[in-house]
Amino acid sequence: MTATAKPRRSPGRAFFVFAAILVVIAALLVVAELVARQMVPGVIRSTVVEQLQLPADHPVDVEIDGILLPQLVAGSLAEVRLASQDVTVGSFSGDVAAELQDVPIRADRAAAGGTADVRMTTEQLRALLATIDGFPAETIELDEPNVTASTEVDVLGAAIPLGIVLEPGAAEGDLVLSPVSGSIADATVTADQLRQQFGGLLEPLLQDRSVCIASSVPAALTLQSVEVVGDEVVAGFAIDGGIIDDPELQANGTC
Repeated sequence: MTATAKPRRSPGRAFFVFAAILVVIAALLVVAELVARQMVPGVIRSTVVEQLQLPADHPVDVEIDGILLPQLVAGSLAEVRLASQDVTVGSFSGDVAAELQDVPIRADRAAAGGTADVRMTTEQLRALLATIDGFPAETIELDEPNVTASTEVDVLGAAIPLGIVLEPGAAEGDLVLSPVSGSIADATVTADQLRQQFGGLLEPLLQDRSVCIASSVPAALTLQSVEVVGDEVVAGFAIDGGIIDDPELQANGTC
């Protein structure tokens, strides 16, 4: 009695079954990536809004580089970029763009660090400088690469118009305006010449003026630079990666 021969599987059929499985897996991965792309930026946005105490509906754009699923499996995001307009924290406001590298998913360690730029209009700069006692913040104008202000000084009972050109910068985390020149009676002179000619009369106007930024932003942010670019003031910050897991760096700094 002869044994019944087993039917041989067709190699072509096995290939198509394998290919179909791969297609299904690929489709599932695409769906999972799309779902992750919807969920993860939302979680990051909510964290940023809460951290900066922004209105719940304040728009914050979140971008994550690369394919997201492998990064989630690895436990960190290679680079996260944030952008939001008209952000106000304390007396400091402007359009914010930030990026942070090697951001842990579980917030159980520090990120690698990052940078942020805050762009201020003339009006936003005036509002910030209005916190300086006796400073004519309402007269501030931008004249790249400097800032200008104007006022009047009383000389022997006569009100003399005075224009001041100030160089913006950052020092020890503060925004600093340093007088470099001035104009009086249609004559342009250096700040030192004004001091020599008018002595202590103009000294209050010719001192460096500084504004503490630290108390308005998380302690992890350190002001590094301030410059006038076109019709905006751009403030550059360094971000300590500890903002992810260190409560002290998440809280506002002090002046």
